[in-house]
Amino acid sequence: MDLKDQLKNLFPEHQETENIEEKKDSSLWLQDDPIICKYEKRKGKPITILEGYTGATEDFKKLAKDIKTTLSVGGSFKDDKIIIQGDYRDKIMTILKEKGFNVKRVGG
Repeated sequence: MDLKDQLKNLFPEHQETENIEEKKDSSLWLQDDPIICKYEKRKGKPITILEGYTGATEDFKKLAKDIKTTLSVGGSFKDDKIIIQGDYRDKIMTILKEKGFNVKRVGG
């Protein structure tokens, strides 16, 4: 006698229902156009810039915070661009692809 049979004996009136769980990775708005991930040097220091997001500004700020905390780096959100300190293009692109975004690498 397995666990399901024991439960049926204990609770005969219970109707078994199927639990269908939809996995939502994020509540961010996904767009059709790719997010552009580019590399620049400012004052001799490398930075990674993400631009081209057409959703809400709050979603883009939330995405910036997720990236910064995941990579444990500094950065900012200015002029509808995410600026991350350092060259983390590959890691950022994998993070965004896991979230369901299209990403395009520009430069170098």
